[in-house]
Amino acid sequence: MSSPVAVVGVGTTDYGALGRPADDLAGEALRAALADAGLSVTDVDGLLTHRVDSYEGLAAEHGLDPRWTVPLPPEGRMTGPAVQLAAAALREGLCHTVALVYGNDGRTRGATYGAGNSGSTAAGEGYGTTPALTTPYGMTSPGAFSALMLQRHRHLHGTTEEHLATVATTFRAHAALNPRALRREPLTVEDYLASRYVVAPLHVLDYCQINDGGVALVLTTLDRARDLRRTPVHVLAAAQRGRLAGSDLPPEDFWAGALGEVGEAVLRAGGRRREDVDALMVYDNFSPNVLFTLEGLGWCRPGESPEWIADGRIALGGELPCNTSGGQLSEGYLQGWGLVVEAVRQLRGDCGPRQVAAARTVQYACAAPIVSSVLFATEA
Repeated sequence: MSSPVAVVGVGTTDYGALGRPADDLAGEALRAALADAGLSVTDVDGLLTHRVDSYEGLAAEHGLDPRWTVPLPPEGRMTGPAVQLAAAALREGLCHTVALVYGNDGRTRGATYGAGNSGSTAAGEGYGTTPALTTPYGMTSPGAFSALMLQRHRHLHGTTEEHLATVATTFRAHAALNPRALRREPLTVEDYLASRYVVAPLHVLDYCQINDGGVALVLTTLDRARDLRRTPVHVLAAAQRGRLAGSDLPPEDFWAGALGEVGEAVLRAGGRRREDVDALMVYDNFSPNVLFTLEGLGWCRPGESPEWIADGRIALGGELPCNTSGGQLSEGYLQGWGLVVEAVRQLRGDCGPRQVAAARTVQYACAAPIVSSVLFATEA
């Protein structure tokens, strides 16, 4: 990035069944992020919204008259591109301070990603499937799509349920250290194996926690960031790669090609090597995505991720701590925004008992029909 960009404020609401509209939660998070940065609405001249019902209503309620405004579609794959787009707007001088605002009331609405005809379905939240064509064959939800991918990975590489249990139990242990997380109770491998199937071979514990909540970030140029309240967290690089042609079918390479492309791009642009990454925030709408992402980013070879994550490798204190907040499997599903906030808080040193020691570089990655990655760091 030719002009340095930084995160100077973050804000989050409580999570859970809150019974409040998405825009209300988004507004609360926005106010918290501005307070965190020591800014007011008059300092904001860029607005990017995600999953809010009305970007116009949100702006009007908070007295925002931005020079640059972008509302994004609701899918979680938009989170990485949102950061990339906001950073590009700052670099091009289209605005000087951008608020990225997200709100979700999925838990209150009764959304589910395990079955069709209830809240969000594969067509609304998932991977481009056309219900009239795919439902008769069992593709009734995003969970069914992920389950089919896992079946292929099992066939090719022998992936077991115990391997998936490692992901779920590790992230639950992280969530136990996070007072905001929805699921903090202990989870053992035996608990995982005894849990019910939703779409076999996926257990209910392989699914993200449908959630209500709001998240906001404030980004600005580094020259402005130096004068603000909080130490800036640099957005070193962001990249995306669409895999949209044929996205109604699971990708045969588990998005590995696109993941490798965006992963290499952000490391190269950010002047980092893979070994410099202190923690990884993986878009874990379903637990198999963690395996696919590790393989695609090159942390291990194809098919090796089930064994690679053994022995605490992705746990706090391990070689590559992943989803230190508990992730979407245990903290709560926030379409990637909770993971982005966790990256910022890790680099600020604000995570208390779940803090990654001396964290200097944290990567966010999402494997989806729009694959994306963002690299954050304490130093440019």
